Amino acid sequence: MTIKLGVVMDPIEKINFKKDSTLAMLLEAQSRGYELYYMEQSDLFIELGLSYASMRPIKVSNTEEKWFDLSAPTKVRLSDLDAILMRKDPPFDMNFIYTTYLLEQAEREGVLIVNKPQSLRDCNEKLFAAQFPQCCPPLLISSDQARIQAFIAEQRDVICKPLDGMGGASIFRITENDPNASVILETLTEHGKTPIMAQRYIKEITAGDKRILIIDGKPIPYALARIPAEGETRGNLAAGGTGKALPLSQKDLWICEQVGPTLVEKGLIFVGIDVIGDYLTEINVTSPTCIRELDQAFNLNISAVLMDAIEARLAA
Repeated sequence: MTIKLGVVMDPIEKINFKKDSTLAMLLEAQSRGYELYYMEQSDLFIELGLSYASMRPIKVSNTEEKWFDLSAPTKVRLSDLDAILMRKDPPFDMNFIYTTYLLEQAEREGVLIVNKPQSLRDCNEKLFAAQFPQCCPPLLISSDQARIQAFIAEQRDVICKPLDGMGGASIFRITENDPNASVILETLTEHGKTPIMAQRYIKEITAGDKRILIIDGKPIPYALARIPAEGETRGNLAAGGTGKALPLSQKDLWICEQVGPTLVEKGLIFVGIDVIGDYLTEINVTSPTCIRELDQAFNLNISAVLMDAIEARLAA
């Protein structure tokens, strides 16, 4: 039986062809004979208690000049699909949350959603990492500026970041007695109204912020280390970092062993964790990337591992 796979994503015409992980997934699915259907958030709706979308059949190509071909949209019940990839990039705003509710209705109607909508809501990418204190550097999550200042004084060198950020946005390094600390914390916490994460600075960031992909609880055995540009603290590629592919260390594998079972339990089939030195810093569940970079560096097919995991779930 042909698998019908839907994808909810950002406008496909605006993706980065060379780096987009969703395109890699769709190319692999198409090579297996799947029927592919494209949706954006605004295409989803519930009518008389049932989930629908104005979806478009899509064909993809590994050709930079023209990597997709969309057919006309039609109203289709989401339950007509076998699985849906939720690949909408952050920001994690109310529209994103509403989309998870719409997809949750489809899940109740029997569709496999990758990743599970409830877990997308529950697992904030900064806060979720704090569930594994044995893997994390010393950290604090608080909106209390005095408490954060005390943490900075204790740790002496700290990274502060919002809980809803992405791509390295609004990340600050604050050292003990930094004259700008108060204004930074006022801005990040919105004068004490919004909690943020304060995390001890990890000097091994100079060797890269490693993105490790985990599929169905098991890691791909290679990572993409995002190395900061000269004079930068952030390794994010969006902040000017450069990528270097390398095998996982024993500590990386240990961290994956700690995290993996919880990911499976929560229906988080495709996840990207971030590791600096020997420490877990984030667990990315919304729309993890780096498939194409790792595929190219090590002659892998990570999307095939994901499609195998999806097929196993559908056959169960």
